Amino acid sequence: MSDLIDAYNLHKSFGATQAVAGVSVRVAAGEIYGLVGPDGAGKTTVMRLLCGALTLDEGDVEIGGYDIRRQVERAREQIGYVAQRFSLYEELTVQENLRFFAEVRGLQAAQWAPRSQEILEFVGLEAFRDRRAGQLSGGMKQKLALAMALINAPRVLLLDEPTTGVDPVTRQDFWRLILPLLRRGNLAVLVSTPYMDEALRCTRIGFLREGRIISEGPPAALRSRLDGRILELTGAPEKLVVEVARRDPGVETAERFGNRFHLRVAPGQADAVLARLGESIRTAGGVVTELRAIDPQLEDVFIELAEKTP
Repeated sequence: MSDLIDAYNLHKSFGATQAVAGVSVRVAAGEIYGLVGPDGAGKTTVMRLLCGALTLDEGDVEIGGYDIRRQVERAREQIGYVAQRFSLYEELTVQENLRFFAEVRGLQAAQWAPRSQEILEFVGLEAFRDRRAGQLSGGMKQKLALAMALINAPRVLLLDEPTTGVDPVTRQDFWRLILPLLRRGNLAVLVSTPYMDEALRCTRIGFLREGRIISEGPPAALRSRLDGRILELTGAPEKLVVEVARRDPGVETAERFGNRFHLRVAPGQADAVLARLGESIRTAGGVVTELRAIDPQLEDVFIELAEKTP
């Protein structure tokens, strides 16, 4: 597989604030790379550096083999970009938005007309081609934004938190559109997301913190770093249960996951914690409903990584 995104040692500062500090990312055709991290970690800045919307302070970027500094227009021709805030013209129809964006990208009618028909059918908006963008639902606007990003048949798709603010069903619909594109094998996708279920769909994940990638790998490999160190606890009263758990010398953190708590224990301490914690909670006046070892989730990994110094 050839690398369609090849970014090395990216740096970008805004005044005294270093937003990106040495990020390197390579994504091959057929891969999807997920950037995950807290707000302010630098995810959007990385995206904008990759598409040439921001100028690099230091580092190198090639998109589809074109240098973003010396061949910026050729590099941008390879890119489809969905930003956090969709750049739709709400007074224009779906079709007019596609036409405008296609012509801005330099496509002739003979190119964009059949392409737009194909894309509207693909994203499920063909029946709404004459509806104004401002009258679309949030999920339909999202699909139109993806259609606009695909109109120039890009080799690289940059998705900056594309599903933030939409309901879970709409998020699933969006990913049902992305995954078939990848299966064609001629597209590389880089996505930033705050959702761990989306991160699990990625070929590889990079955890970004304070402008640096502090851990990277396939989801399964990242989860394996906490093998044997996550316990699941439910009980009542919850405040007492979690306070006792946090006082246990073998427990590093106790975080709420819905109606449960995930306990991260020190390496080699799971059996000892399992043996004593239930009795400690009962002695304190609490009730343990369940206490067991479980496989780590990505959320557990990212909580642990967020605590580390970059």
